[in-house]
Amino acid sequence: MPEVGLMLYPDCQMGMVSGITDLFHVAGRFAAEHDRAPIRVSHWRLQDGGGFVRCFDSHPGEPAHNAPTILIAPGSLHKLLEAEEVAPYARWLLDRHAQGTTLASTCGGAFALAATGLLAGRPATTHWFFADEFRARFPDVRLESDRMVIDDGDIITAGGLMAWTDLGLRVVERLLGPTVMMETARFFLIDPGGREQKNYASFAPRLTHGDEAILKAQHWLQAKEGRMAGVAELAAEAGLEERTFQRRFKAATGMTPIEYSQHLRVGKARELLEFTRRTVDQIAWAVGYEDAAAFRKLFHRITGLSPNDYRQRFSTETLASVA
Repeated sequence: MPEVGLMLYPDCQMGMVSGITDLFHVAGRFAAEHDRAPIRVSHWRLQDGGGFVRCFDSHPGEPAHNAPTILIAPGSLHKLLEAEEVAPYARWLLDRHAQGTTLASTCGGAFALAATGLLAGRPATTHWFFADEFRARFPDVRLESDRMVIDDGDIITAGGLMAWTDLGLRVVERLLGPTVMMETARFFLIDPGGREQKNYASFAPRLTHGDEAILKAQHWLQAKEGRMAGVAELAAEAGLEERTFQRRFKAATGMTPIEYSQHLRVGKARELLEFTRRTVDQIAWAVGYEDAAAFRKLFHRITGLSPNDYRQRFSTETLASVA
């Protein structure tokens, strides 16, 4: 019987813990219809004196062992595990990995996985909201925060708070096969694939970098909704020579001025798609693009969806009809 363990810690997302436990239970019922063993689910908690023990076992009558097939670090609704408190969790994850356990995480749980050192040089994802802090703490990890799930063999990371559903289906497919995974997805009304975090993420510019000249340019761009005649105009607004400005802008924001402007304009376009009935061509013109085809291409690159697909999924009229 394959076992999936969930590592509990103070303020971890208990909704995720309960939800994915239920998902694995349902998957086990479908597995039985195909003469497959169900998934054993266990919850593990750090003891006051050190060491981890089971505090929940879906199959308490089965022989116990200390190496789950897959071990998941959940995220948190309140705060990330700080560097000084993550150490015992990272040591335990590292030890389990050495015993052959596949490690996984959702949302901020990726910070615990990264603290093991196992993600160095490897791709991983976390909630897009935490991307900057993750990069600051773990610059050697190849963070791909646009992606919902990254399955890198012995380590699986999933993105935002509700990405546990995507992770759960990936685990079910691994342990019980694609047929059981699809039956489980249909039962929970979950799309079994194709979502990306960039479909949902809003642009959150870096504003705490401490470079006053660049911050002045950012505020100017925000007021202009991303429209500028060229980089020279923006450099002049910051009071810097153009080459110096471009270098400092990229260092402060992580983007070139053009990329930054594009994200601001696409952000405005998303708002117009959500709250107005304007055509895509009209919206392209409103945010400063005379070539609607070029706008559509840029919008898809940044959000992962075409403008029409984005409106279908996120417009207030669509959401109201669903409600």
